[in-house]
Order: sequence, then C-alpha cells, then structure tokens
Amino acid sequence: MERNPLESLLLEFHEGKLEPEDFACRLLAEQVFMPVRDDKRQIAGFQSSTLADPLVVSVSEGERVLVLFSDPSRARDFLGNFPGYSGGMLTDFAWVLRRMGAGLSISINPDQEPGFDLDPEMVAMLAGLLPEENQ
Repeated sequence: MERNPLESLLLEFHEGKLEPEDFACRLLAEQVFMPVRDDKRQIAGFQSSTLADPLVVSVSEGERVLVLFSDPSRARDFLGNFPGYSGGMLTDFAWVLRRMGAGLSISINPDQEPGFDLDPEMVAMLAGLLPEENQ
C-alpha cells in the first residue's frame, strides 16, 4: 500500500529514526482526515454549518479522544461503528489543534498501523509549538 507523508512520518518515528522534537514539528505540517457528523440538511457535497462536529469518543472515565486518520480510506471500517459520521474533511493537523478543546486526547488511525495516540499533555505541548496565527 502506498504511504502518504503522514504515514511515512509515523513509521519513521515508530522505528526510532526521529527525535520527538523533530516528529512534533513535522506532525504540525501534515494533513489529517477528520470525520465529522453528517449534516441532515445537506446539499450534496456541502455542509451548511460552519461548525464541524468531529468524532470524539469516550474511552474511559472522563477520557475523551478526538479521532483522526491519515487518509479517508483508513476511516471507512472504523466509522462503520459510528452512524452519522460518513463524511469528513481533510485539513492541516495544526488547524485541528488550534480549534480543539483542552483535555482531549487524539488518536490517529486508531487500531491500525501506522497509528499514534497523543495524551492531553502531548496535545497541549504540540499546541504550544504552533506559530501565532495571522488574524
């Protein structure tokens, strides 16, 4: 299977070929697929709401995880368990970090290889690396 840049980055990190700091900086520049709840008033291909409702799952007492994928094709099987999340958007990982709430974990390609889980502390550390956004 052809690997996209995010999957190649995850594999490099898992194989110990990258320092955590380099991995973090490169991760910020990658694109992710973020599943979002289907909009019932949908016009084919358009989302009428400007507020995407991403897939966040509760995994244990109080722990909530934002689910992301390296490619839309990797999401299909997983999303079969979450009716109402057949769509999604490709966006920069940095864009996601800027807009997510505090205290969330992130799982990229859950239960797949290559995948990666970030706890809330790691998410906060990555958010701290983001450059100031031009208003």
